This record gives sequence, structure tokens and C-alpha cells, in this order.
Amino acid sequence: MSHHHFPARYNRAFAIGVTLNVLFVVVEALYGFWADSLALIADAGHNLSDVMSLLLAWGAGWLATRSSGETRTYGFRKVTIMASLASAILLLVAMGGIAWEAVGRFFSPQPVEGGTVIAVAAVGVVINAATAMLFFSGQQHDLNIKGAFLHMVADAGVSLGVVIAGIVILTTGWLLVDPLITLMIVVVILVGTWSLLRESVNLAIDSVPQGVDIGAVKAYLTDLEAVDEIHDLHVWAMSTTEVALSVHLIVHDGGPDDNFLRQVQQQLHDRFGIAHATIQVEKHTDGPCLLNRNDCASGQ
Repeated sequence: MSHHHFPARYNRAFAIGVTLNVLFVVVEALYGFWADSLALIADAGHNLSDVMSLLLAWGAGWLATRSSGETRTYGFRKVTIMASLASAILLLVAMGGIAWEAVGRFFSPQPVEGGTVIAVAAVGVVINAATAMLFFSGQQHDLNIKGAFLHMVADAGVSLGVVIAGIVILTTGWLLVDPLITLMIVVVILVGTWSLLRESVNLAIDSVPQGVDIGAVKAYLTDLEAVDEIHDLHVWAMSTTEVALSVHLIVHDGGPDDNFLRQVQQQLHDRFGIAHATIQVEKHTDGPCLLNRNDCASGQ
């Protein structure tokens, strides 16, 4: 993970995604009232909540680029983690509401209300899938972007379910296909959402980010020629794209040369994706560190 930045393509992606989805919410709501379809009106409300999620992710990404100050020495980088966590929670709530409605329709099946509903839902599939693709590459490296991606995939999936269910119902009359397909889509989306929630919670409590092999980091630092032991090793996420490290190294008498810290920081960046490494060098003759009064244990 590299130094946090918010590429211009993501600004464009969010601008396009928000614009398309706001327009679709308006159209869907209008057609819902025109066709007297409660399902379309409810889905318009759900899509509006996803627009808010896009705005949340966009705002968090922008805030993370703001410079730090005397009171916020890390700036607003952590906001991206908070946004991804909020996005996961919103997705779970939304999927819970959709699943609840689907279960209710098993006991009280309702026909899809004609070709208008199917046509509008098909437009929703195209718009939401296109918006999701704008975030496809970024979602693999940034939880905040992943949250936006999953919201759009969820919407596309639900809309696709409406289209498929509508076609099946109009041709066979089997009403239970609507809630059945909906629940299948919800289950698939929940798997991805659970992963997003777990990763977001881990980053929020400063766990070691996914993709960083803490064992390999320990081995690298311990095996350095000038280092005898290490302690107080911490690796955490400063944002959804930026990793930090702090560690105390106990070195031989005489210590490393002037290039030692620069070389270690460069290796931590290149090999492990750690952008910010704070390293304290100690010597045996200096006495025990205040953070490690007991004997230092290698790799602790």
C-alpha cells in the first residue's frame, strides 16, 4: 500500500456514479407512482440510500487528502476506514430489509406489475452495473472503494432479480420465483459484505492490514546484520490504502551507519508496502527501554 492519494479517475467515477443514480432514482420514483408500483417506489428509496453511500465514500476519500495539523497529526486519513465500516453496516441493513420483504412474499406472493416494472428494473441493472465497473479495479486495493463497489453490485443484483422474476412470472405464473431469486442474490451479496465489515473492523481497531505478512516483517528486521533483538513492533492502517509501522531495534555496540534507517525504511516500503516506518534504535549499553523494562525477547 502506498502513500494515500485520491486519483482524479475516482473523482470522475464518483461524479458519474452519483449523477447516474440520482437521475435513476427520480425516474424510478416517477414511474413507480405512474404504475402504482410500491416495489419501484421502495427500490427508489433504497437506491437513494446508496447514493448517500457513494457520497460518503467520495467525501471520505477527499478528506483523506487534506493535510495534517497540530491537533490532527494524521490528518483525516482514518475517515476512509470509518466510511468503509459505515458502508458495510448500511449494506447489511439494506440487505436485511430486502430479505425480510422477500420472506414475507413467500407467505403473500405478489405479481410483478407488468412490463413497465421490468423495463425500469432493466435500466437499473445497466446503470448500477456500469457504476460498479467504475470502481472495479480500485475495490481490490481500497476498502472505501470496495464499499462503493459492493453497494452498486447489490443494486444491480436486486434489479436483475426483478427482471428475471418478472419474466418468469409473466411466462409461467409462478409467483414464488420473485422472493426466491431475491434471497439468493441477498446471500451472495452478504458474503462480500461480511468480508468488507470484517476488514473494516480490523482496520478500525488497528489490526495488521490484510496483505502485510507480520511474520515476514519480524524475520526481516530480526535478520538485519546490525540488529540483535526487536521489540514493540506495531503495524497498523493509517487509512484504507496506507500502512504504518513502529519498532524498537536493539543493535550492536557501535551501531549501524548513517544510511541504515533509510535503507530499512526503503525495504519496508518496497517489500511490504509500509509507507510510514518509525524506527527507534537502541544499544545494549543504554539500559532497558521504558516500553520494555523486562528483557527484550527476539521478535516480540
